[in-house]
Amino acid sequence: MKQIKTQLLLLCMLLLPLQMMASSRYEGKMDIPATVLEHLSDAYEWHIATVEGKHISVPLPIIVRNSETGEWTFCTPHHLPQPFFFNKEHHGKIYQTMADGTVQRPLDLSITKVVAQIWIVVFVLLVVFLSCARWYKGRDAKSEAPKGFVGLMELLITTLLDDLIKPAIGEAKYHKFAPYLLTVFFFILTSNLIGLIPIFPAGANITGNINVTLVLALCTMVAINVFGNKEYWKEILWPDVPVFLKAPIPLMPLIEIFGIFTKPFALMIRLFANIMAGHAVILSFTCVIFLGWSMGVGFGVGLNIFGVLMLLFMNCLEFLVAFVQAYVFTMLSAVFIGLSQQEHHAE
Repeated sequence: MKQIKTQLLLLCMLLLPLQMMASSRYEGKMDIPATVLEHLSDAYEWHIATVEGKHISVPLPIIVRNSETGEWTFCTPHHLPQPFFFNKEHHGKIYQTMADGTVQRPLDLSITKVVAQIWIVVFVLLVVFLSCARWYKGRDAKSEAPKGFVGLMELLITTLLDDLIKPAIGEAKYHKFAPYLLTVFFFILTSNLIGLIPIFPAGANITGNINVTLVLALCTMVAINVFGNKEYWKEILWPDVPVFLKAPIPLMPLIEIFGIFTKPFALMIRLFANIMAGHAVILSFTCVIFLGWSMGVGFGVGLNIFGVLMLLFMNCLEFLVAFVQAYVFTMLSAVFIGLSQQEHHAE
């Protein structure tokens, strides 16, 4: 009986976006691409639902700097003063009308939906890890093994250390990079899982935002190149290849230098594309259900059943993808860092 109640609760949570999206604007012709892009993009307010044409949303603080006067403006999206305005041609970002009539983008430090969701993820991670740290306080190696959630966290961290981080970086140097790699893994995992919950204050597309994946990739790039040893830089600037491939034309060094930037670029695009595509497919099937409602009982019922089944399937699949993408990003980061820590071994 408890399992049935749990399944019904999960089903209601997965189908809640249907109620949230249901509004008078869907009574007419539905623009599915525009609807999907609207829910995937960042925003200056957190839209919760639309009831009888009225939007229920939480306004987020806007912080912009006037490019001409240097003054800072603090407001909400509903009280944005002149000369600032929301530019619909640039995904609703804030722009400023200058004195000469030109339009340019001011310095924008606003708390958008993605930023607010990142703070929520950080808060969740702090609660989780501080709770685990509190359990270990006062215990030693002879104490009994943890159970429940703390035991699950220990199992997951131990698996990542023993099966991923240590083999990739090495026993001698993995301690220096383990905190970063574990932080990246749990941040991506928590962001992906919270992004699948269609209830406020969750559901934001964090790792499907290329700015977030860019910062994560840049952090890995810094860890690789700033802490890389001399053997790593020797292999880049003067690799062990025939001399004509590196002098007088530095062909191989140029290729290796180019590789410094392609590695984090691949990390950025891989995570961004997979998460964004998953969210887009889920939203598309949600729109298919509304499309079926507008087609009447005959054809619409079959289309609705198909849409609901595919929606449930995609949510289950994205739950798996949330773990896979966090693991892949951490694994590739560990491999790239390990390559920058290799020592020269004489034959």
